[in-house]
Amino acid sequence: MNRMGIAPVGAFHLDIGPETPTLYLLLPCSKLETLVSAELQLVHDEQFMKAAEPFWNAPATAPAFQRIESSLHIAFEGWPKLTPPVATVEHGKRIFQLRTYESPSNQDHIRKVEMFHHGEFDIFQRAGFGQVFYGDTLIGPRMPNLTYMLSFSDLTDLNVKWDKFRTDPEWTKLKSSPRYNFEEIVSNISNLILSPMAYSQI
Repeated sequence: MNRMGIAPVGAFHLDIGPETPTLYLLLPCSKLETLVSAELQLVHDEQFMKAAEPFWNAPATAPAFQRIESSLHIAFEGWPKLTPPVATVEHGKRIFQLRTYESPSNQDHIRKVEMFHHGEFDIFQRAGFGQVFYGDTLIGPRMPNLTYMLSFSDLTDLNVKWDKFRTDPEWTKLKSSPRYNFEEIVSNISNLILSPMAYSQI
């Protein structure tokens, strides 16, 4: 993936959430064509095909996986680059929270995305969150929705920082704005806790 220009690649085990065991891959790329043609290109990569042979050629009687589901996201304008946590470079302990916000209408979805650009990024920063990425879903289930990823050292760290977020005066002010509280602009939240695999680059 790195040789094709997809980097850094995140690989995560689902610790808390439905349908375990599940492996999540995060494949950031600046070129859409590279993403959509990646699987076709892999078969021409001799180094990959040699390493992947047991997985790639697993028989139907002993499949390597059940099913693959994919979503395509475009980075938020206000957070265009994926930001791995410092602990990744140091090979330190870390967990990740993957959150998806579904909205009941396109208008509500656009306003929820707007909230991030009008204050939520800064509130997360003040509370000490590791902000990995924010993406607007272009292709995937249960649209319209957005997905973002946060990083923490552990579950205690996660809870402490969310408490700081909830009690931030700017969050109280933002969520009370008539532009965002005229109705429930988020109809469902998916909240997953992930841990990185040993080979994850994030």
